[in-house]
Amino acid sequence: MKSIEILAPATMMPLVMERLGEAFTLHDLRTVADADAFRRERGKAIRGLAVGGHVRIDEAFLKDYPNVEIISNFGVGYDSVDVKFVASKNIVVTNTPDVLTEEVADTCLGLLLMTVRELPQSERWLRAGNWVNKGPYPLTHTTLRGATVGIIGLGRIGKAIARRLDAFDVKIAYHNRRPVEGVPYAYHASLKELAAAVDILISVAPGGPETHHMIDAGVFEALGPKGIFINIGRGSAVDEPAMVEALKTRKIHSVGLDVFEFEPKVPAELIAMEHVVLLPHVGSGTHHTRNLMGQLLVDNMTGWFSGKGPKTPVSETPWPR
Repeated sequence: MKSIEILAPATMMPLVMERLGEAFTLHDLRTVADADAFRRERGKAIRGLAVGGHVRIDEAFLKDYPNVEIISNFGVGYDSVDVKFVASKNIVVTNTPDVLTEEVADTCLGLLLMTVRELPQSERWLRAGNWVNKGPYPLTHTTLRGATVGIIGLGRIGKAIARRLDAFDVKIAYHNRRPVEGVPYAYHASLKELAAAVDILISVAPGGPETHHMIDAGVFEALGPKGIFINIGRGSAVDEPAMVEALKTRKIHSVGLDVFEFEPKVPAELIAMEHVVLLPHVGSGTHHTRNLMGQLLVDNMTGWFSGKGPKTPVSETPWPR
């Protein structure tokens, strides 16, 4: 397979670059001296793309690479790929599900506890010397005791979060496009209905046109002034200006966010708020899990070009066809 040329539009983690480089002729677009010349001279030779982050793979991008057969994506979400267009061109798209499920669920529970119990704020209180100078940190108004938690998106990660929440003795409800068989949790057919029924709303919603800004002002209004919103899914599913306004006007109590709509840019208004918890998209961010994700990306690419087929094709580009 060494004669097969593949492209990484953005530099990826060392494990991915090393193992793809061992198996294929790998081009790193970020290190190419003249990108335009590369596209003209080598574009037609590229047969696979290894992608991650926020590089948009769409018709405009692919016009310079007309012979791409597979797009191997780093991450369970693949909203940076115009999968409808790609599928129309018979290109296979793969992602890295399952291997990050437990890590992201762990992060979600940590973020939930940090937000509900104001743990980052209380640590800042201690570090600033306020425990000595002003006394104990104020009692928090929110708690998991007696709470009902709603999950938007009861897929692999949503179910893993629910399993962890079961141990906290909270009530659980969820919203999906359709009910999930075999789960004991209350189903709500609409987002607003779910938000109105819970104290804490957790989004595990994927990105893409179908979910864009689905969590809007109406959802925050339904969640209410004591409500907490946690996002571990995709930032694009949330109307960020509406969320900021809901926080400013206290229509909701607080948010805990690991994802944002225009990462790595975070609204300055959110950063200025003391009653929110913000993380820099670290949901799957351990060496252990990222290495598993990277290896799965490599396995999808090598599986395709060895004739075995991809390991984890996305539903829009199934294999075998």
